[in-house]
Amino acid sequence: MTNIVLCGGSGTRLWPISRTLMPKQFVKMFENQSLFQLTVERNKKFCSKNFIVSNSEQYFLALDQARELDEEIETKYLLEPVGRNTAPAIALACFELDYDEIVLVTPSDHLIKNYEEYEKVTLKAKEFASENKLVTFGITPTYSETGFGYIEANGYDVKAFHEKPDEKVANEYLKAGNYYWNSGMFCFKAGVFLDELKKYSPKIYETSLKALENANKDNMIRIKYDDMLNIPEDSIDYAVMEKSSIVKVVPSNINWSDLGSFDSLYEELPKDENGNTVNENHISCDSKNNLIYGKERKIATIDVDDLIVVDTGDALLISKKGSSQKVKTVVNELKKLDTELHNIHLTAHRPWGTYTVLEDTPGYKIKRIEVKPGKRLSLQKHLHRNEHWIVVSGTATVTIGEETKYIRPNESTYIKMGEVHRLANEGKIPVVLIEAQVGEYTGEDDITRIDDDFKRD
Repeated sequence: MTNIVLCGGSGTRLWPISRTLMPKQFVKMFENQSLFQLTVERNKKFCSKNFIVSNSEQYFLALDQARELDEEIETKYLLEPVGRNTAPAIALACFELDYDEIVLVTPSDHLIKNYEEYEKVTLKAKEFASENKLVTFGITPTYSETGFGYIEANGYDVKAFHEKPDEKVANEYLKAGNYYWNSGMFCFKAGVFLDELKKYSPKIYETSLKALENANKDNMIRIKYDDMLNIPEDSIDYAVMEKSSIVKVVPSNINWSDLGSFDSLYEELPKDENGNTVNENHISCDSKNNLIYGKERKIATIDVDDLIVVDTGDALLISKKGSSQKVKTVVNELKKLDTELHNIHLTAHRPWGTYTVLEDTPGYKIKRIEVKPGKRLSLQKHLHRNEHWIVVSGTATVTIGEETKYIRPNESTYIKMGEVHRLANEGKIPVVLIEAQVGEYTGEDDITRIDDDFKRD
């Protein structure tokens, strides 16, 4: 069985923890593991192969975190230049697999804590899949949730899929006992799914197949931008599951959460004797039942209850518990402004390492840059800024024009505006340096790449 892991989505409902370039599935919130890592670990018991579907920007996060698990398991990567929802993502992966290969399709950002029950329902789903059924997992509801779609069932048979209900209807579903939350997890043979996709959504089938045929395939599969845009955008539910006559649902009481809000995150994090989430940076004075998230600064609360306080260094969110769904409104407002706060953290992850913005002021920007052993940045130039590099640790290999030299700790170099240059780490330990950019414009898009090991534009 192959685990198709869907890594799309920006996770904006958990802003400012989650950003477009560091969505919630890659944030290490659970004993220094991410939801993505927990997903891969959870399914290795059933799946001999992983097929990770990601966008181009998040591929290196997935690659690094998968390698941290140190698992000897075959893993493929498929990169989408732009998301077209779950039906195309799953189709593209299934086209690469044998017809009879059973796939377990899982989002990468869900939390499941009842592993024993999860094993039972997964094996039941695999049993149905081997009988050429399309299987969806229905989560046994524990309260009348209005933020999920529902599956109406008769035993293992699906009677109907239902859109997100209002509070009254959700209460009726809960009382009825045969309605389940739609989990977004599936199990089926790759070929059986594609047959049903061709039958009910032929345009998605045809354009996905063409996109895969035109894809660049080296050590991963890269779909071309125009081909991806040609694929109709649709979910697997609308494209196939709600139309097919061979769908089964496996009721699943697996202690599941999609962590779709800070209120749901609060329920999953460990708490102290006062109901505050455990945080070594939190100083509490008569404060109770608060979610406190922050790793960089001390957070003191006095006589406050039932709050959400999230501090990420460059942004501070304060909300009443029960109102955290409105975070989406904040993100929409940020997108209207001239800011990258919705997009990226102060520390940004790149395939070669990380950079952290220490100060960003009109006219100059200061960064801490860390380059992994054996990695190098693209050969590039800037049109609007000069750069000064001061090495703190490690030995940096620096190319400027035709000259290549080694820069050691407490040594520096200077790159003039317009000069072609490259930074590399040929050593065994990380290279850490401080970069000072000086110029009228210091935006991240002032990069003209001439050559890049990671095939970025």
